[in-house]
Amino acid sequence: MRQLPEADRDAIRIAQDPQFTRWLAQITAIGGCAHPIHLSGSTTTLDEATGEILYRYDTRDEPGERLSVRCRNRRATVCAPCSRLHAGDTFHLVRAGLIGGKSVPATVRHRPRLFVTLTAPSFGPVHRAGDDRCHPRRGRGICGHGRPLGCGSVHDANASVVGQPLCPDCYDYPAHVLWHAHAGKLWDRFGIDVRRRLASSAGLVQSRFADHARLSFARVAEYQRRAAVHVHAVVRLDGPDGPTDEPPDWGTVARLTDAVRASAGRVVVRTPYSPAVGELALRWGVQVDARPLRADGLGPDDDAVAAYVAKYVTKGASETGAGTDHKLSTWDDIGTAPVTDHVRTLMRTCWRLGGLPEYEPLHLRTWAHTLGYRGHILTKSRAYSTTYAALRAQRAHHVGYTDLPDAVTDRNWRYVGSGHTPGAALIAAGISEDLATNRVLARQEGGAPR
Repeated sequence: MRQLPEADRDAIRIAQDPQFTRWLAQITAIGGCAHPIHLSGSTTTLDEATGEILYRYDTRDEPGERLSVRCRNRRATVCAPCSRLHAGDTFHLVRAGLIGGKSVPATVRHRPRLFVTLTAPSFGPVHRAGDDRCHPRRGRGICGHGRPLGCGSVHDANASVVGQPLCPDCYDYPAHVLWHAHAGKLWDRFGIDVRRRLASSAGLVQSRFADHARLSFARVAEYQRRAAVHVHAVVRLDGPDGPTDEPPDWGTVARLTDAVRASAGRVVVRTPYSPAVGELALRWGVQVDARPLRADGLGPDDDAVAAYVAKYVTKGASETGAGTDHKLSTWDDIGTAPVTDHVRTLMRTCWRLGGLPEYEPLHLRTWAHTLGYRGHILTKSRAYSTTYAALRAQRAHHVGYTDLPDAVTDRNWRYVGSGHTPGAALIAAGISEDLATNRVLARQEGGAPR
C-alpha cells in the first residue's frame, strides 16, 4: 500500500486532535498566515478602582499552550495572507491622503495633488521590450569590448534578455550601486528643493515656506527590469497646519508641477571620493512624470493610484528579478543566488565597494541582496494621512481586542517559536486560498472592502 506524503499524514494527525477546532479557529483568525509567530503567556485586565478581574486570557487553555499571531511580512513570496493585509492597509493609507477618511478631512481631494514618477539615470544601454526594434540606430558599430553597440531585435515584454546590458563591461555597475545607496538622500534633497522653488515662485523667503504651506507625500519604490529603483509618489500641497488647513491662493497645481519638474532635474548628491571610483554626481533620470490628480475625474483615478501603490508595496526584490528577499552573509552566497548575471554583478559590486573604508557608512554588504538600496519600500510624510499602527489599532478595536476604560491591563508574553509543521502549512494554505476567493467573490458583488 502506498504511503501518504508526510504533509498529508501530519494534516490527518492535526485533524484528529481533540483541540483541532480551536486550533483551526486560531489559524483562520490570522488569515492562514504562512509563518505565524507562536507566543505563550497571559493577559489580565483589572478594574483600577476595585481590583476586580474584568478579563483574563491564558494560553494554557490553547492547543499546544500557545497563541499564534501573524508574521506581518509584507512580501507576497514570503507570506501571501499577511502581504494581502499589508496591501489593504497601504491602499487605505494612500487613499485617505487622496480623498480623506481615517482622520483626514475630505477637503484634501480638492488640494493641488500630483502623481509623480522619478526614475534612475542610465548606467548603460540595456535591452528594451516593445513593438520597435531594440537600439537599432546603435547597431552599426561595436564597443571597445568587441560587442555590438545595438541589438535590432524586437523583444517580448517577458523575454529574459529585457533589462540586461548590451555590454556588461561597458555598464557602470559602481554608479548603479552607489545611486541606490544614495536614493534616499536624493529624495530628501528633492523634497527640500520643491519647497524652496514653491517659496521663490510665490515671492516668499525660502526659510518661511512652512509658515504658509506644507508639502505632504507618500512614495513607493519599484525595481525596473534593469534592476534600478524608480519612485512613484503622491504629492499634496496643504496649508501650514497640514490636512486640516487650506493651501494659500498661490498654491496651484501648475505651480506645484513646475516645481516638481524643475527640482527633479536640478538636485544632485555627490558620493564620497574613492580612489577606485572617484567622486560621482548622482541625479534623477531624465524621465520624469508629474500628472495632476483631479477631483472632477479628469485625471488619474484616486482609487487606481492607491491600488497601484498598494500592489508594489508587497513585492520583494526577488519577484522583480532584482535581487533576493534574504540578506547575503558571504561572497559565496552571491554565486548561488537565483538571479541573472546582471543582478549577480550588481551584488558583487556591492560586496567589493562595501569593503572600501570610504563607503563603510553605506553598509553596502548588508544591502547587497537589494543591490545597495536601503530605503523602505513605502515611506510617507507625517502629515500625509494615517499610519500603519493606527490602522492596526482600528482593526483590533473592530474585532474586540481593545483595553477597557478605567482598567489596568497586565500582559506577560514570551516567544516560543514560529512556523508550521508540514500538515499545518497545508491546512493554513487552504484557509488562505478560501479567504482570498471569498474576498474576490464579495468584491465582485460590490460589497467588500479591499
